[in-house]
Amino acid sequence: MTGVVVLTGGVGGAKLVDGLYRTLPAGTLSAIVNTGDDFVHLGLTVSPDIDSLLYLLSGQANRTLGWGREGESWNFMDALRGLGGPGWFNLGDGDLALHVMRSEALRSGQTLTAITAQFAAAWSLDLAVLPMSDATVATWLDTDQGALSFQDYFVACQCRPIVHAIHYVGANLAEASTDVVGALADARAIVIAPSNPWLSIDPILAVPAIRKALHDRTVPVVAISPLVQGKAVKGPTAKLMAELGIAATNASIAAHYAGLIDGMVIHDGDDRPTGLAVAVIDTLMHDEGDRSRVAKAALDLATRLGS
Repeated sequence: MTGVVVLTGGVGGAKLVDGLYRTLPAGTLSAIVNTGDDFVHLGLTVSPDIDSLLYLLSGQANRTLGWGREGESWNFMDALRGLGGPGWFNLGDGDLALHVMRSEALRSGQTLTAITAQFAAAWSLDLAVLPMSDATVATWLDTDQGALSFQDYFVACQCRPIVHAIHYVGANLAEASTDVVGALADARAIVIAPSNPWLSIDPILAVPAIRKALHDRTVPVVAISPLVQGKAVKGPTAKLMAELGIAATNASIAAHYAGLIDGMVIHDGDDRPTGLAVAVIDTLMHDEGDRSRVAKAALDLATRLGS
């Protein structure tokens, strides 16, 4: 077993994957990516978490917006709004190329795994970027405004609705691809990125074969806490935890992953969960050096647990 697998979704997760990618030997990292956010918009299949990761690793991420491509233009959206079309979900002109090619390839019968690999190869990325499943899994939220799809909640409503429960529709029947199964079987360590546990990681863990692989693991699994001083660096993690009646602490994150992880990397000064190994560092990732530092801390903890 020689590889390292990371479970990831969202911007924070992508930053940790970037750190692992910079730290590990070429070709030894596999990223299993959340696709519960995927949706069809204007006839195009959009995979936000996969695209954010591809853009960041290939040096094309928009540093100002925190999503999408750098140097993006918006002629399509201007034309769309001018015709009275829906403008709530922004699609940049360059970004559209990815969605058009993905949608056409899916219609021709290719899998999301194969299409994603082609994009990664086109941008000379030497890691496996693996959708959690080629089947459709959709994250839905029960809220005070009714049932909302993930993108309606996250983008259209800007996470304002109060969440009562979260569902991963289709996950129980979704199969992991042979690439995902193979990466988990070959892993010497598994890392859970500091992504939102409920919106980014749980959809992955809801795929039965992936959850079973972590449950039956013989290699160390290390999670990086998404919390810093009881708050999320970005996104609705802490708000969501409060609405679900869960204290925004590292102990709560550890309890959420109970039985699936052996260690946790936490931010310096924050509460220390009991019952598992812990590494304490500054987990904020402002730049590339920070990402590599946090990645190395997770790998060092995994090595210590595996020795």
